Amino acid sequence: MSSFFASAPAASGQNVIANDGFFPDIDVDAATAGMRQDGTVTAERLRAALAEAALSVNQDLSAWRALQTEAGYATLAAVPSPQIDGQPAHVHRYLRAIYCETRAGLIERYRDYDATAAGDRKAEALMQAVEDLRRDARWAVSDIVGRSRSTVELI
Repeated sequence: MSSFFASAPAASGQNVIANDGFFPDIDVDAATAGMRQDGTVTAERLRAALAEAALSVNQDLSAWRALQTEAGYATLAAVPSPQIDGQPAHVHRYLRAIYCETRAGLIERYRDYDATAAGDRKAEALMQAVEDLRRDARWAVSDIVGRSRSTVELI
């Protein structure tokens, strides 16, 4: 006989990764829902992936952040941008970059290995998804800093 004990999920806002003060904290539960994570990655690994993505995106935005703090803006939310759904567009785009980087990293590290032809096709599709997620993260960062999007492919 086996038993299953489930604890009640934490209320949104209770499972948070504290960020650096300028950039918003990362709500792990909101990230899980936003990335459509299915629970196959442990909570600890998800937190680590989110933290790594935040470090990467924060680094990508470090020069832009310095300009904003010099201009007197203490947080990303304070930097002027259009409001969507009650939040500044910069916050939406920052979180999008975090979620895309996190999801791409998780797919790269935790994809299933299958020796069949179907497994090979699935792996190829997953790698395309990784490329799309990384592109979306770059575009979100470009949108924040006001850089135009561009995709260049060598033939």
